[in-house]
Amino acid sequence: MKSAERILVTGAAGFIGSEVCRALLARGDHVTGVDNLSDYYDVALKKARLEHAAAASPENFVFRKLDIADRPAMESLFAEGNFDKVVNLAAQPGVRYSIDHPHAYAESNMLGFLNVLEGCRHGGVQHLVFASSSSVYGANESMPFSVGDNVDHPVSLYAASKKSNELMAHAYAHLYSLPTTGLRFFTVYGPWGRPDMAPVLFTRAILAGEPIKVFNYGRHRRDFTYIDDIVEGVVRTLDRPARPDPEWNGEHPNPATSSAPWRLYNIGSNNPVELGRFIEVLEDALGKKAEKIMLPLQPGDVPDTYADVQSLVEDIGYHPATPLEDGVGRFVEWYRSYYS
Repeated sequence: MKSAERILVTGAAGFIGSEVCRALLARGDHVTGVDNLSDYYDVALKKARLEHAAAASPENFVFRKLDIADRPAMESLFAEGNFDKVVNLAAQPGVRYSIDHPHAYAESNMLGFLNVLEGCRHGGVQHLVFASSSSVYGANESMPFSVGDNVDHPVSLYAASKKSNELMAHAYAHLYSLPTTGLRFFTVYGPWGRPDMAPVLFTRAILAGEPIKVFNYGRHRRDFTYIDDIVEGVVRTLDRPARPDPEWNGEHPNPATSSAPWRLYNIGSNNPVELGRFIEVLEDALGKKAEKIMLPLQPGDVPDTYADVQSLVEDIGYHPATPLEDGVGRFVEWYRSYYS
């Protein structure tokens, strides 16, 4: 049986972060969760997520309200925590929000991540798993997206900030032999989801009899991935610290591996679904049709996302297994319960 570890989870009040905390607590780990509880969206939802996560093992969960961009606070946190491993999920989210609020992304996603890297470096952390994003593929059109693809053409500052995280992590892996693994998340949905994302926005509007905004006329595809599948992948990855790739060659470099202990993986369902089809499944689960306002693609958005997850399957044993109909049904059940 695996021995308990001391694990730091940043962004612990977030959608993915809270569920990762819950999974780690459920298997017996000691978890410290940090979050700044920003008002980017409903703080009450974030606090409810923390309560839900802590319920898995209250005696093994500690929550600290702090901002990862606060260098002195982060230095104190790492000095006191003596963490074995770290999962960095704290970030300023949102592609569209980054267009009008660029400084928020520099502070949280870059300065904050630097503080996490420094804490791991000086704290002797055995493995850092950090959140990247499918947004890094930017203007790429070749499908499915592969971690071997070039990702030098981001179309939003959010995407650029996530690409910078991958580069910063590699530098620390190379300089200090800090094992780091980046996960490029594809569209995540499910219970406790963010209220600024399509599933919650659509559900709220449909139940209220209000129209929904359907961008790109419902034709763009997303690799919708159920939260439980994502959490399984994060935890499995955390348990397998990144190692140098013995076959890495500087003359023909593999963008996803390195001579340093650094890895990149896509984590998604490997099954893209057209937005129009997602809406149909949601309508069936709600038992109510949506009134749609059809609109063009928004600035910063990409038409399609589709994850090649083969390397995560081979290395980690990741197998996304939740059909869209089941996942949407569970989400709707939670929504009706939580929002009464």
